[in-house]
Amino acid sequence: MKRNIALGCLAALFAMSCKQTAKKEPVKSEQPTEEVNDITKAFGIEILDEEALKIIDSKASIQLLASGFEWSEGPLWIDDGEYLLFSDIPNNKVYKWDTKNDTITYLNPSGYLGETNEDFKEPGSNGLVLDSEGRLVLMQHGERRVGRMVAPLDQPKPVYEALVDNYQGKRFNSPNDGFFDSQGNLYFTDPPYGLPKGMEDPEKELDFQGVYCLKNTGELVLLDKLTRPNGICLSPKEDKLYVAVSDAKHAVWYQYDVVEPGKVEHKTLFHDATHLMGKEGQQGAPDGLKVHSLGYVLATGPGGLWIFDDSGKTLARIYTGQRTSNCALSTDEKQLFLTADDHLLKVDLK
Repeated sequence: MKRNIALGCLAALFAMSCKQTAKKEPVKSEQPTEEVNDITKAFGIEILDEEALKIIDSKASIQLLASGFEWSEGPLWIDDGEYLLFSDIPNNKVYKWDTKNDTITYLNPSGYLGETNEDFKEPGSNGLVLDSEGRLVLMQHGERRVGRMVAPLDQPKPVYEALVDNYQGKRFNSPNDGFFDSQGNLYFTDPPYGLPKGMEDPEKELDFQGVYCLKNTGELVLLDKLTRPNGICLSPKEDKLYVAVSDAKHAVWYQYDVVEPGKVEHKTLFHDATHLMGKEGQQGAPDGLKVHSLGYVLATGPGGLWIFDDSGKTLARIYTGQRTSNCALSTDEKQLFLTADDHLLKVDLK
């Protein structure tokens, strides 16, 4: 095992300043800012096993693409058009960032269609995914459902239809993250974070937090009950299911064997990060995750992003200095996008 810590440097970047006002859209900045410098100083790549060098360079740098959001989440790369969609949950919006460094509002509202109030801290959409027909599917906190935009991607409109909003007649808590398999079955998680008062919300109807599979037949299957289920993804062969648990008292990732769509068994502890919770430089908890085509699990967690092999061994860590919520890969897997607190970041991969 080889340990090599390299701090990334940024010589010149295009930084984005995003002002959250009703009248103003994000504005490009052509000069490095103090904010960029702060992120650069906090950034570092720690190689714990040389196998990680198959996908990341130890001297890779980080780029600040946009900032100024309340809490960025759910990044989704759209290959047709080369742009990224991501949620700002408190502001109830989906933003669009493109390779020209333009950032605009894509959907408003995105997760709650009613009138929000001060107690409603996370009303917007969270995870974003595409179904088999290329339609945008949103985990809608405020509406407590999995919704689908009733409009093409290139002509977005904040009009949605519900794919599923309850389990056995009881409303979901707040669907958080999801992943479609190759057959169109949707795996998703349902923690309480979108409820105005969280776990203690009087409108909470389910007495558990679930991991589900909405099968392509329309059948909804409860796969497991976890304290704080969050990020979710399948292995490239779709025979393993990974689920993050963002519970400060039990901050872990689990792995399940997928017997068939909607049926899992042999739940195992993939990795435990509980001992890092609350420690200096270890901001955040197990949250969003994606799986590389080579089988590596890229998971946001304490300190930034973790890279695991398929056995749960830590190969590398990317330190962002921010609470890092989620990640996305470009189609060619050469770009890793990170939603981190109020920022959108990018790290180039091999």
